[in-house]
Amino acid sequence: MTTSRRGFLSSLRGCLAAGLALKWPLTAVSRDVTFEPSGFGQGDGLIRLNNNENPYGPSTKVADAIKSSLGMAHCYARMEYSSLAERIAAFHNVKQENVLLGCGSTEILRMAATAFLGYGKQLVQAAPTFEAMEYYARAVNSKVLSVHLTSGFSLNLEGMMARTAGARKLVYICNPNDPTASLTPRKDLETFVAKLPASTVVIIDEAYHQYVNRSGMYASFIDHPLNDDRIIVTRTFSTAYGLAGLRLGYAVASPKLVQQMRKFTTEDNINAVVLEAAAVALDDTAGVRQFVQQNENERQEFFNQAMARAFKPIDSHANFVMMDTFHPADVVIQDFHKNKILIGPYFPAMDTYIRVSLGRSEDMRAFWRTWDGLSYLKSSMAH
Repeated sequence: MTTSRRGFLSSLRGCLAAGLALKWPLTAVSRDVTFEPSGFGQGDGLIRLNNNENPYGPSTKVADAIKSSLGMAHCYARMEYSSLAERIAAFHNVKQENVLLGCGSTEILRMAATAFLGYGKQLVQAAPTFEAMEYYARAVNSKVLSVHLTSGFSLNLEGMMARTAGARKLVYICNPNDPTASLTPRKDLETFVAKLPASTVVIIDEAYHQYVNRSGMYASFIDHPLNDDRIIVTRTFSTAYGLAGLRLGYAVASPKLVQQMRKFTTEDNINAVVLEAAAVALDDTAGVRQFVQQNENERQEFFNQAMARAFKPIDSHANFVMMDTFHPADVVIQDFHKNKILIGPYFPAMDTYIRVSLGRSEDMRAFWRTWDGLSYLKSSMAH
C-alpha cells in the first residue's frame, strides 16, 4: 500500500505513543459496552431481513477484540495491514502475495472492474446476481452481458459461455448466488472455466461460503484451487463473521492479478478496529460453527413454515431464502415495510420473488405473522 502525504514514520510514532496512553482508559470504559446486533436503528422499530447480515453480530471473542482495539481507533492501520494479509494467506495455505484486502469484498470488485474492464470491454454475469459488479462495470464504461439463470436456478454456464467469444471479457460468478442462494456444481464451473478464452479473467465470489453444506457438489476455489492464473476468488467478513458494519473483504489470486488490482486500492482502506477483529475471527472456528448451525436451524424452520403454507422456496445454501409469492414482488416488499419489516430489494429478472434474510427466531415469527396478515398471500395457498 502507498502512504499518504503524512509521513509514515511520524504518524507511526504518534499513534504508538497516543495509543499506549489511550488504550487502557478506553478499554476500561468499554467493559460496560454490550454488543447488541439489532441496536442499529432500533429506535425506528424496523426488523431488518434485507441485507443478508449475520443477525447475531460478532462472536464474544471478536466483540472483545473490537473493544480492546478502540484505543487505536484514531490511528492509521498501515502496519497491521501486512500482518493481517499474512494471517489470511496462512489460513488458506497461500503466499501473502496472493492476498489483497479491501473495504468489504465490494471494494475488491471495484478494483477488478477498474483493472480489467473499461471502454470496449465486457462483463459477463448471471441475471439476477449480486449487483455491485454490474454497477462498477458500467462506471468504467463497459458493456454488461447478463444471462438468465437456468430453470433450476443455477448459473446458465452454456449461455454465459456463448457471450465470452473473443477477447476483453471479465466473467463474474457468485456461488452461492445472491439473491437466489442457489448453488452451481463445482464440476460444472471447472468445465466452464477450462473452456474460456485465455484472455478472460474470472471472479468467483464466495461471500456465503461458510453457509454451504459440504457435499460433492461444492468446493471452494480457495480451498481446492484450480491451476489457473485467471481466477480471482473473493471472500468477506460481513456474513458469517458478523462484521458487515466494519467492512473487510479480500481476494485470493495470482500475484500478477493482485498487483494489477492493487493499483486501484483506496488509500488507507482498512480500519484499525476491523484488522484486530478479523485476526481473532479467523481463529474463532467455534464461533463460526455456532453461527452456521443457528443459520441452518432458522433456514430449515423457514422452509417448514413456507411449505406449511403451500409455498416452496428455492433451495438455499446461504443465510437468506428466495421464494415465489405469485404476486408482484414490489407490492409485497412495500406491504412488509408498512408492517415494519424490511426484506430484500426488487429483482426485475424475478419479479414475483422476494429475498428474505434469515434473522433471529423472534424476527422470523414476526415475518410469518405479517405474511399471514396479508390476505393476498394467504389466499395464494391454493396456487
